[in-house]
Amino acid sequence: MALRREPHVLVVGGSDSSGGAGIARDIETISSIGVRTCLAVTALTVQTHDAVMEIHPSQPGLVADQMRAALQANEVTAIKIGMLATAEIVVAVVGVLRENPQVPTVLDPVLASISGRALLEAGAIAVMKRDLMPLCHVVTPNLIELGLLIGTEPVADENGALRQGQELLAAGAQTLLIKGGHASGPRSTDILLRRDQEPVRFDTPRLATSMRGTGCMLASAIAAHLAKARSLEDSVRRGKLFVFEKLQKNGFVVDCPTSESNGDSLCGCSLEVV
Repeated sequence: MALRREPHVLVVGGSDSSGGAGIARDIETISSIGVRTCLAVTALTVQTHDAVMEIHPSQPGLVADQMRAALQANEVTAIKIGMLATAEIVVAVVGVLRENPQVPTVLDPVLASISGRALLEAGAIAVMKRDLMPLCHVVTPNLIELGLLIGTEPVADENGALRQGQELLAAGAQTLLIKGGHASGPRSTDILLRRDQEPVRFDTPRLATSMRGTGCMLASAIAAHLAKARSLEDSVRRGKLFVFEKLQKNGFVVDCPTSESNGDSLCGCSLEVV
């Protein structure tokens, strides 16, 4: 029985000693939206903003025990999953999700760091696709992650992203939010893709720069709004607006049609929440 009745997001992911991404960014984001967090740490890392030097995965049983304890202690109304590191941890997380099918789960498929260091062992991708993705409310790959998940080269155009997304849905994913930050052009379009439904596009100005941890921020913000019982589309829209406002406060420039961001798709001033 939950001891704390206010809504919580259970954050399942790895630490980032630099504070730029991982569970530090998740907690910051979710707390900013007014939702409490609880944790299951999947890995400890040693990293700066430029490189990952060491990765120490948690024992799979410990990850599962952390998740079950958090679910027992709190009113968990959404789960956000990031770095999982190994196939054994993926399997452990799957076991807990199957015990709690009523809780919506957002999966940010963290496969590699911005510096190129693998954050999920190669053999775990198939397990993630087969066993984890079908249990998740939404999966949020960028174009590079989308290509890796289906075993092909990344694409840079919307038609190619839709084709790859449909292939991932056919493999068992429920819903995808395909982030367009690695595409080209003056606009950045994210696509909410579901089986037997028309795609929903979130079209925004492309940012003039990039920032570490934006994938963590967006997935965590979506989870926070799902925890407040908002719809998926509303949660995505509000999550993207949160990221935009965060960047705006930090002095990042938007709507620069000659620039291309190397980061994930972020939101622009055309988004409005009422």
